[in-house]
Amino acid sequence: MTDLSDEARTLNEWSRQLTQALQILDLEIDHERIVQVARDTADAVSPSAGTVSAFLIGYAAGNKDTRGRKGSGEAVESAADVVMQVCRKGVADGPDKNGWTKTGQ
Repeated sequence: MTDLSDEARTLNEWSRQLTQALQILDLEIDHERIVQVARDTADAVSPSAGTVSAFLIGYAAGNKDTRGRKGSGEAVESAADVVMQVCRKGVADGPDKNGWTKTGQ
């Protein structure tokens, strides 16, 4: 069984390799936040929803005009917050019902 510190080290190393390969060196990743959002959405919607949610957080954050680490981190956190708002509302209460103004990146 892998303990938490081993998993954290593995995720840090994996992230470092990916950010270098993708040439996004100024990005620091809040692994716990992304993993928690992925787990929560997977539990609330479907097993694959976690993966899709994590991708969409990254995509939305990547499309936001940011400057450096602080801006990138804030963009990721903002996108994660929106995903969790949608998750709490559930699939049946989508944007067509009440709208999602001011949640766009």
